[in-house]
Amino acid sequence: MKWQDLRRSSNVEDRRGLPAGGGRMKLGLGATVIVVLIGLVTGTDVSQLLGLLGGGAPAGGPETPARTPPANDEASQFVAAVLGDTEDTWTELFRKEGKVYQKPRLVLFEEAVQSACGMNSSAVGPFYCPPDSKVYIDLAFFRDLAQRFQAPGDFAQAYVIAHEVGHHVQNLLGTSDRVHRARQRLSEGEANQQSVRLELQADCYAGAWGHHAHSQRKVLESGDVEEALGAAAAIGDDRLQKQARGRVAPESFTHGTSAQRVHWFREGLTKGSIEACDTFRITEP
Repeated sequence: MKWQDLRRSSNVEDRRGLPAGGGRMKLGLGATVIVVLIGLVTGTDVSQLLGLLGGGAPAGGPETPARTPPANDEASQFVAAVLGDTEDTWTELFRKEGKVYQKPRLVLFEEAVQSACGMNSSAVGPFYCPPDSKVYIDLAFFRDLAQRFQAPGDFAQAYVIAHEVGHHVQNLLGTSDRVHRARQRLSEGEANQQSVRLELQADCYAGAWGHHAHSQRKVLESGDVEEALGAAAAIGDDRLQKQARGRVAPESFTHGTSAQRVHWFREGLTKGSIEACDTFRITEP
């Protein structure tokens, strides 16, 4: 994937190395007193230090400032480039629909993270949280994608990011709310099917981004499409259940089969439109 020349998004929060809650180290009363005394003896303004260590926010600064990706960190630069390109694509697609695209933020974290959806560990994989409009990714997942799921490649990683951004698109369009309300009136099996359709639509939206990224900026290289299709197939419910349990339980699917995920990513990649991704009305052949 030719991502190096893509515009980098400024909407990346780098929380790697921070506590899971995203906050600063908290000082006890005794430690706070010691810091203040040092300031009195040395004549130093300790307000900034107290803010950084948890005794209050620095003057003019937020409580938990976002860190931008380090310039020499290729992985985070890749994420910022893909996110930036999804922003450009969806801004244009929304404009054609007479809508305004509100850009999500993407949070990089390690091991666990606090979001508006609660505390989540890396074990849940990348996820989107509608209440705060943020995508959360532990970059270790990309290593798992290549090694555990046998789906390597930068466009496979880009597919994962674009899929989570697809959930943001659903949130903006009101699809997520409609599905949530519908699920409350349905049986467990029917509710699971609604979840599947939501996930398959996010796959299709990821493909739609890939369609425009390549048609307008020629980002795809030989083998890239196969990488993304391989990732979509690797994380299908049927394949994951077969690997984990030795059997498949279709009634418990939440993301769709490998064949479904491949189909809908390909549909988006081929047609590149929001209308082509109506997985609630259109069924697979």
